[in-house]
Amino acid sequence: MHIGFDAKRAFTNTTGLGNYSRTAINGLCRSYPEHVFTLYTPSTGRDPGYKPPGNAGIAKPATAWAKTLSSFWRSYGIRKQLLEDRVDLYHGLSNELPFTLERSGIRSVVTIHDLIFLRHPELYPRIDRRIYFRKTLHAVKSADRIIAISRQTRDDLIELLEAEEQKIRIVYQGCNPWFYESVDASEKERIRVKYDLPEQYLLYVGTIEERKNLLTIIRAMHEHGIDIPLVVVGGKTPYFDRISKYMQEHAVKNIHFHHHIENADLPGIYQQSEAFIYPSSYEGFGIPVLEALNSGVPVITSKGGCLEETAGEGGVLVEPGDVDALAAAIQQVLSDSELRRDLVARGKAHALKFREAHTIPGLMNVYKDCLS
Repeated sequence: MHIGFDAKRAFTNTTGLGNYSRTAINGLCRSYPEHVFTLYTPSTGRDPGYKPPGNAGIAKPATAWAKTLSSFWRSYGIRKQLLEDRVDLYHGLSNELPFTLERSGIRSVVTIHDLIFLRHPELYPRIDRRIYFRKTLHAVKSADRIIAISRQTRDDLIELLEAEEQKIRIVYQGCNPWFYESVDASEKERIRVKYDLPEQYLLYVGTIEERKNLLTIIRAMHEHGIDIPLVVVGGKTPYFDRISKYMQEHAVKNIHFHHHIENADLPGIYQQSEAFIYPSSYEGFGIPVLEALNSGVPVITSKGGCLEETAGEGGVLVEPGDVDALAAAIQQVLSDSELRRDLVARGKAHALKFREAHTIPGLMNVYKDCLS
């Protein structure tokens, strides 16, 4: 079988969509070397960047016009190249497929991560919403199989885009295997010094945007006198201005922001935290929660939606906007050592469901089902 991937984000995105793409490609290439894998991308990004497995080929735009109009090539012109390469199946790893692919005879699979732009349209400019809607709707209607990364995403696809339920397969995503291993004491100390981390801290990892409710965490800690630093790892959006204003008005001092963390240092940052807090209002899956579970850290996250799926019994669940409930959960986790041990044990057991031994065969089963 010759499998082609839309690999743009594997090379150019360092967060969720990129992590999903890299994990899927690496796992498939490692587990099924008998197949041919080709990564289609307009660019391989900056060096040092993603280094795909040795048995994965890389295909870029082949003509002068395609190199100049790389976005057009990715959405339209790629069909000719896929046919010339004799690709059997093309997997759109991040919510989209080429617009002319269905006329090629090549079978197609698309992974849909979330429909946040429909659930929370107020978070996106109008033009972005229109682009996302057009690309996602086309992919959902034209794909031979749709991979939803959670039950939440499957249900949203059916409700919001009227996707054909019989085409949808739920295949959970995993996280980078480096979160599975314990970081030794000397490496933890190196990381602590490198980023000037407090001796003890709570942790939030994720883009600083409204739906993830970082301000709720800060309010809960400040208004309830929870005297422990909070380390925040994530890029800023305009929502950061609201957080900054609150912190200035209330003289909040114990928040440590880190916007540029090397990915390889993240396991050590997770493992030195007292608890991971992620009260997001909406996610497609919530990879940071899974990273925390694998890191052996107690998790506090949101009731409802996919985060209950991701956290399982390894998380304390609260309503995402409830400041008082979140404060109570933080205080409980910090003060109850037996609860902490129980959360860590159950969290690690639950996280095993998302290891490559389950997720990668799940992807291959969808491919075989699609081609049959």
